[in-house]
Amino acid sequence: MDFVNVMKAKAKTLQKILVLPEGTEPRTIKAARILLDERLAAGVTLLGKVEDIEKTAAKEGVDLGGINLVFPGDGVKKDTYVREYYEMRKHKGMTEEQAKIDMTDPLRWGAMMVHLGDADAMVAGAENTTGDVLRAGLTIIGTSQGVKTASSCFVMAGMDAKWGASGNMVFSDCAVIPDPTAEQLADIAESSAQSCREFLNTEPVAALLSFSTKGSAKHDNVTKVQNAVEILRNKKAGFIFDGELQADAALVPSVTDSKAPGSPVKGRVNILIFPDLGAGNIGYKLVQRLAGAEAFGPFLQGFAKPISDLSRGASVDDIVITCAVTLARAK
Repeated sequence: MDFVNVMKAKAKTLQKILVLPEGTEPRTIKAARILLDERLAAGVTLLGKVEDIEKTAAKEGVDLGGINLVFPGDGVKKDTYVREYYEMRKHKGMTEEQAKIDMTDPLRWGAMMVHLGDADAMVAGAENTTGDVLRAGLTIIGTSQGVKTASSCFVMAGMDAKWGASGNMVFSDCAVIPDPTAEQLADIAESSAQSCREFLNTEPVAALLSFSTKGSAKHDNVTKVQNAVEILRNKKAGFIFDGELQADAALVPSVTDSKAPGSPVKGRVNILIFPDLGAGNIGYKLVQRLAGAEAFGPFLQGFAKPISDLSRGASVDDIVITCAVTLARAK
C-alpha cells in the first residue's frame, strides 16, 4: 500500500474544506496552493492578517487565487463564534469580554470553524507547539464519543508483508501522553482502532504491549496494561485486542501459542499499543531505522472531528501530506 497516494486519492474523492490557522507562515501558504491545485480540498482558508498573508505570498511567489483569507476576530462569523465559545466555557468562568479576546486566536478560530462545520478539518503546528494545538482542539472540538483522551499514532509502512496489513501497522501513542493511565491506554487503543480502519482500510487487531505476557512478571506498569485490557473488555470494544503481551508474543504466532495460547490476536496484529511514550517513541524509531519502514505521523486521534499537529520543522511536502491525511479522515 502506498499510504500517501491512498490518502490523497481519498481526500480528492471527499472534497472537504480545510482551515490552516498559521496563514502567514510561508510553508503553510505554499502548501495551501498545492492542496487546491492538486484538488486535495474543495476549499482552503488561511487565518491571519490579510495584508500579512498577501505580503508573504507575494514574497514567496504564491498565487492566492481561490484561497479564503480570514482575519480571526474580524470575520463575518465573529459574533456567532464568540457566542458559541462563551456558551461552551461559561461554566468555567468565561466572560463575554474574554470570549471576544480568546476568539482572536487563530487556533481557537480554526477549531471553531471545524466545530460549527464551516471547515471539515484543521492542521497547525508549523509555528505553534503541540500543546497549543491540543488545547484549542480539546477546548472547542472535544473528543470522540466514549473517548476522553486525545492521543497520536504513526502509520508504519513498507515493512515485510508478513507484518500487519501487508506490511503496514499503526503504532500508538508515540508522541502525546508520556505516562498514560489504564483508562487512557484503553482510550488510546479505541482511537487507534478507528485510525486503523481509516488509514489501513482493514479491521483492527490490537496488542497492548508490556515487558510481561499474561502475568509472567509483576509490576505496577504491568498491572496498568492489564487494567486497560479489562476496561476494553467491560466496554465490549468493537475490535479484536489482547494484552498484556510482549512484542514477540503479539507478533509471532509460534510465540503466541507458547506464551499466550488462545489469544485472539495470533498472527494478525496490525496495531501496537505501547505502555508509555518512552516505549512508543523508541519503538517506532527503531522500526523506522532498522527495518527501513516509513513512519508517517504523528497523527492526532481521539478528536470528534479531524485535527492534526505538525512538527515545527515540517517541510512544505510534510504539510501537504498531513493535510491530505487529515482531510481523508473527514466524514
